[in-house]
Amino acid sequence: MFNRKNKSTIDSLIGSSTSIEGNIHFKGGLRIDGHVKGNVIAESGTTSILVISEQAVIDGEVRAGHVVVNGVINGPVFSTELIELQSKARISGDVVYKALEMMNGALVSGKLAHDQNVEPVLKLAASN
Repeated sequence: MFNRKNKSTIDSLIGSSTSIEGNIHFKGGLRIDGHVKGNVIAESGTTSILVISEQAVIDGEVRAGHVVVNGVINGPVFSTELIELQSKARISGDVVYKALEMMNGALVSGKLAHDQNVEPVLKLAASN
């Protein structure tokens, strides 16, 4: 309506019948419904969203700005903005986040750590 691009646009989809072996590097939005054996990493310095659906399984490291999990991740997860753990989320690995939303039923087998080194979103205009 006001010519603003929606931050949560999904640009790519890995379907439920798809299995990938190898690392995935992306920018923008990615939804995974299938199985990935490898790391899933968003390009740093860009706005990114990664959606892991209920039937998805990732065996590897996950790095993105905004991460929505409702499937299985076997590996560490790093979120520079927000991680949403929905009710069927299962993570076996440490989770590092800036902001966290966790629904009843989500399970993390690992450490939850707030990233103290994340650069603040808002800066004072007078600071140089």
